[in-house]
Amino acid sequence: MAEYIKVYKERIPELRFAGKRYTNADRQNGGYGHLWGEWFAKGWFAELEKTDAAKGTDNGYLGFMRCKEDDFANTFEYWLGMFVAADAAVPAGFTYIDMPESDLAVAWIQGLDDGGLYAAEDECMPHFEANGMGKWYQDAEGRVYFFERYNCPRYTTPNEQGKVILDYCAYLARAEE
Repeated sequence: MAEYIKVYKERIPELRFAGKRYTNADRQNGGYGHLWGEWFAKGWFAELEKTDAAKGTDNGYLGFMRCKEDDFANTFEYWLGMFVAADAAVPAGFTYIDMPESDLAVAWIQGLDDGGLYAAEDECMPHFEANGMGKWYQDAEGRVYFFERYNCPRYTTPNEQGKVILDYCAYLARAEE
């Protein structure tokens, strides 16, 4: 069973998310796990690690998502990639999203690396709201941004009970929005 062990706000600078975009049509068995395997097999994370790293953020491999809240089925995007410096050149074959300086709502979800860990993401918003995190950021097209952050060693090194920590993050609106 997954549990929330930490909920906090994290300030991040302007940065660039570099990666590859997928949609609901790319799902297999309801998810994107097969794409993670492809990324590791083809060395795409290693390629992104060669770019200028994002400074001032707790970085990791990201399952980055965005969609319109009222039209999830038609607008959902799932990206794989990493944060890099705001002005970093993105390698050929990758694309990017420029992200403004902002706050993130962050939840550390601890559990076994199985479906329960990821199902717990659905409960994040009440935890964020209970901790006064504010409104979600929306871009000019009305999309919200959220992501799974697979941090080393929180996610990559299980504890004595075999549990890992998945970071679940939501971009928050800036005060002037």
